[in-house]
Amino acid sequence: MNAATARQTRCWIAVACAEHAQRGRDHAPVGFMQVCHGKGGPLRRLNPGDVVVYYAPSTTMGGKDRLQSFVSLGVVEGGQPYQADMGGGFVPFRRDVRYVAAEPAPIAPLLDTLDFIDNRQHWGQKFRYGLFEVSVRDMALIAQAMRADADGLGLATMGEPCAAPTDSLPLFS
Repeated sequence: MNAATARQTRCWIAVACAEHAQRGRDHAPVGFMQVCHGKGGPLRRLNPGDVVVYYAPSTTMGGKDRLQSFVSLGVVEGGQPYQADMGGGFVPFRRDVRYVAAEPAPIAPLLDTLDFIDNRQHWGQKFRYGLFEVSVRDMALIAQAMRADADGLGLATMGEPCAAPTDSLPLFS
């Protein structure tokens, strides 16, 4: 067994406004992700096959609306982070991502079920990191709320079982 197959697939939440997350999702010929204002370091923590979901606090960068939803979901492709010129001197680092079909899902109905929420009163604290790791169970709950294909993400073959009830979580508030 080589190192790539022996390595455990990891799950991540990335943070960006919905507009930016959707720009990466809809990019052709392959989707991409950027985090932390284009920094490369955080992207180097991800490996091919890892699952990533974007959480959008707002619709646009600096927007005052409270979208507070998961908006795109995919699997990190092979290759290393690379830079792309977006004009105006902005040359952020990116990773290629194969996004799957999914619907936006608000976080509010999931707050009491997600393991990474340590303190319900201050649930947004972790999102300030811009990119953080979550359990397979949490990713499966998020994928379920987004009505995404868990098999297409490889979640069904990951080690952690999803013990969440399938009919008790509201999908949209």
